[in-house]
Amino acid sequence: MKRLAEGLKNGLMTFLGLVFLSPIVLMVFTSMKPESEVLNPESAIPKHWTLGNFQHVLGWSEEAPFVRWLLNSVFVSTSTTLLVLTFSSMAAYAITRLKVPGGGVFLGIIVGAMMIPGQLFLVPVYLLLSKLHWLDTPAALIVPATAGGFGVFMLSQFMRSVPESLEEAAILDGCTTLGVFANVVLPLCGPAVATLGIFTFIGSWNDFLGPLVFMDSVRDYTLPVGIALYQASYYTQYGLTLATAVLGTVPLIIVFLLFQRYIVESMSSTGLKD
Repeated sequence: MKRLAEGLKNGLMTFLGLVFLSPIVLMVFTSMKPESEVLNPESAIPKHWTLGNFQHVLGWSEEAPFVRWLLNSVFVSTSTTLLVLTFSSMAAYAITRLKVPGGGVFLGIIVGAMMIPGQLFLVPVYLLLSKLHWLDTPAALIVPATAGGFGVFMLSQFMRSVPESLEEAAILDGCTTLGVFANVVLPLCGPAVATLGIFTFIGSWNDFLGPLVFMDSVRDYTLPVGIALYQASYYTQYGLTLATAVLGTVPLIIVFLLFQRYIVESMSSTGLKD
């Protein structure tokens, strides 16, 4: 009975996994069909496989510079992720370990700010970026995203589980404060840091409102805004529009598959014990 129950559970989970994956698989299959086969489908699997839709999308750089949009997204998302990890980890360490004056109050303000919808900050952020002459530049997308409080809150809670005895031992061995932070605390918080990096990269990659508001030049758009612009013009050509969706989705899937084990480690970790 136990084996039967285990088999039924595995079968159910496999079925649910296939159900959730089916839209992505269907999107990939449809993007590899010629337009005539897309309009008259006989099966989900293409009869005549083709990469023509991808070649058309990537090769047309006049009105829709897709490669440029892709590079913009990679640069903005990578830069935002690195800056968020750097500043969030340093702020979390100062609050939880250095016991800076007012650190608890500052953390409470951060948690309170997380409850405010981000759309309310669009106008003041736009005015501030305009005074700094950062509009229509990558800094308009990178710097405001770096100031988010989620990373500080997440790493603060994780760092509290690190035994202070490890840091004290490192200090007795002659390690500086910066050395303790870089060589003791950060390696122990590796799963949480990696998880924050994944969430930040995905959030920055999928950001639509920021590039739409702060960027004016079409060549400076990121991939989500570029895809929306492209699909608004070619919404009747389903093969081309789905090819753009695949190009915007595949990098995220690759990043998630490469680092998914860190998410599991972070969520399942219950902290270290003395």
